[in-house]
Parts: sequence; C-alpha cells; structure tokens
Amino acid sequence: MNRTSRYRQAFAVAALALFTSTGAAASGKHGITYEITISNITAGQPFTPPVIAVHNRRAEVFSVGDPASEGVRQIAENGNNAPLVSALSSNPDVRQVIEGTAPIVPPSNPGGTGFDSQATFTITVDRRARFLSLVSMLICTNDGFTGVNAVRLPRYKTTVYARGYETRTETNTEDFADIVPPCQGLIGVSSDDAGTGDSNPTLAENGVVIPHAGVVGDNDLDPRVHDWADPVAKIEIKRVY
Repeated sequence: MNRTSRYRQAFAVAALALFTSTGAAASGKHGITYEITISNITAGQPFTPPVIAVHNRRAEVFSVGDPASEGVRQIAENGNNAPLVSALSSNPDVRQVIEGTAPIVPPSNPGGTGFDSQATFTITVDRRARFLSLVSMLICTNDGFTGVNAVRLPRYKTTVYARGYETRTETNTEDFADIVPPCQGLIGVSSDDAGTGDSNPTLAENGVVIPHAGVVGDNDLDPRVHDWADPVAKIEIKRVY
C-alpha cells in the first residue's frame, strides 16, 4: 500500500464517525442554477466537508459577536455536520441544504492525502431564497471554522473570501488529544494522541463567535504548518443557467 493509500485509509477510519453526507436536498424544477466552488487557500489548514444552505433573508447561520448555534458549535469543535444539517433542513426559511463528501485540503496537499483543494457544488434557487451561507471546520483547531453568512447570490457571478472564526466554546489547547483525529492524517504527522470527535466539558467556554486569532504553537500545533493569514477560503459563485 503506497503512502497516499495509507492516508486515505487512515482518514476514512478516523472520519467515519465525524463526517457524514446527506447530499443535496430536494429543490424545485424551476429556478436559477449556480455553481459554488470553494477553494482552500491556506498553507496547511484542511477543512471539513462544508455545509451549504440557500435561504431567504430571514435565516441566519452564524453572526460574529453572537453565540454559535449548536449546529455551528458541533462543526467547529467536532467536525459533526449532522446537527446543523438537521436544523437547516427543518427551517422553513431555508430552501436547500447541501453537504460535502470529502475534506478540502490546502493546495500543497500536505501529507499526500489525495484529496482536492477545492470542491464544486450545484444549487438551484428561486425568488424566495437568494442568499447563501456555508460553514466548514478548520480541522486542526479546537473550535475554529470558516464560512459566510447570507451572501446575496449574484445576477451572474461573484467571488467572496471567507476568514477564519472560532466559536469560543472550547479552550484553544492546540493539543492533538483535543482535536479531531483526521487532523494528523491530513497533514502527514502522527503522535501518541488519538484525538477525539467529542467535546470535552472541562474545556468548555461560553464565548461568542469571533475572528480566530490563529495558531500560536502552545502545544502540538505548529504555526509554520497550521497557521494562516486571512482569508482562508475563496468562494466563487457563478450562474450557469
């Protein structure tokens, strides 16, 4: 088994309980179709499969300065998309929910993972839902994520950039023992710490969403590898028909 295959296998095992895919929710036959391309533009910080929602102006997925919802917290801490997908899917102001199927890695493809540095999704919208939001975990962090909230869909095309945020719901220990296990496989390192996909109550904080200060190197995370300069993601939105 070559190195890429080993990392693919290791990631699949570690991510099984963390990353699930529901695909695209049903949408109407009539509407405007867009392609959404998300690119990781960091040097060494992988993203979890994103959750994307199309909604009207009344819906809000996250807001800087406000507490994170349970769904956003679960993504930021544990890479668990299910609670946010469920909440959005049951929200009458949300018309479509799409979930990615694979992590989005930096362009340098650290660790030879074989995953891509960008992912493209197709959405269909109507006049009742002209806003797009998305959330994706910064995998090698305690409670970091990237995303956009309520970006208005363009007439033809637009490009927006997303910065790194944190929910401030878990202390930034920067310890592999407190970080989801796919982090190590996706950056090509290993340690005695297995990592975890569960929140640790002893690390809990009651903060609000703020811009992430980045990786400082207090423990296992290396700023030369895991840190970033904002923005972290490029999001291209293009009408196709």
